[in-house]
Amino acid sequence: MILDAFTLSGKVAVVTGCDTGLGQGMAVALAQAGCDIVGVNRKVPEETARRVTALGRRFMAIRADLGLQDSLQSVVDSAVAEMGRIDILVNNAGTIRREDALTFSEKDWDDVVNLNLKSVFFLSQAVAKQFIRQGRGGKIINIASMLSFQGGIRVPSYTASKSGVLGITRLLANEWATHGINVNAIAPGYMATNNTQQLRDDEQRSREILDRIPAGRWGLPEDLQGPIVFLASQASDYVNGHTLAVDGGWLAR
Repeated sequence: MILDAFTLSGKVAVVTGCDTGLGQGMAVALAQAGCDIVGVNRKVPEETARRVTALGRRFMAIRADLGLQDSLQSVVDSAVAEMGRIDILVNNAGTIRREDALTFSEKDWDDVVNLNLKSVFFLSQAVAKQFIRQGRGGKIINIASMLSFQGGIRVPSYTASKSGVLGITRLLANEWATHGINVNAIAPGYMATNNTQQLRDDEQRSREILDRIPAGRWGLPEDLQGPIVFLASQASDYVNGHTLAVDGGWLAR
C-alpha cells in the first residue's frame, strides 16, 4: 500500500534548531510518522521533547553551537552512541541579520554564513560518512528559503547563505546518490516564525507580502509536516537534488 512508503517507523532523525517554530513542527511530524528524534540546539528544547515523547518516541537532546565547526563530529558521534544509528538529517538551524548592504558588517556576514551554510555542508558531510558506514543510505533535507530564488533586501548574508544551500543541495545529491543518499531541500515561504517577526510587525510590509501570496496568509509550521515526511521517507527515493517551495504560491505570482 502506498501509505506504507511514508512510514518512518524505527528510523532516527537528527533535527537541528528544533526548539521552536518550523524546526519543532518538523521534528514532531517526523515523530508522528514513527521517528525517534535527536534535537540539536543551543539549549534543551523542553517543549519539543515533551511533544515527541508524548507520541511514544525517544528524544535525545544535544546542546551545540553549530556555528562552530569543531562541534559537528561530536554531534554525530553522540547521536550514534545513544540511538545506534542515523537515518535522516534535517539541517534546519539558521539565523538572519537585517541591515543595508552599504553598512553590513563582516561579523554579521560570518555569523550567518557559518551557521546557515558552512555548518550545513560539514554536518551533512559527517552524517553522510555515517550513512556510508551503515550501508543503508539515508536522507538529508536542507532548509532553503524564498531567498534561494530571489535577492531580497537588507539581508545580504542570509540571501548568500540560502542561495548556497540550494546549490550544495544539488551538488551533494550528484555526488552521494550512488551511496543511496537522497539530498533535497525545502524552501519555506513567508512563515509566521521568530525570523519574520519584524516583517509581520511592519503593517505596510506585511500587507505587501500577503497581497502577493495567492493563499492569502502567512505559512505555519504545520504546512511543512507533509513535505518533511515525504522527503524523509521511502516515498521520495527517486527525488534527488530538488528544492521544494512550500510558499502558498509566492513564486508562482
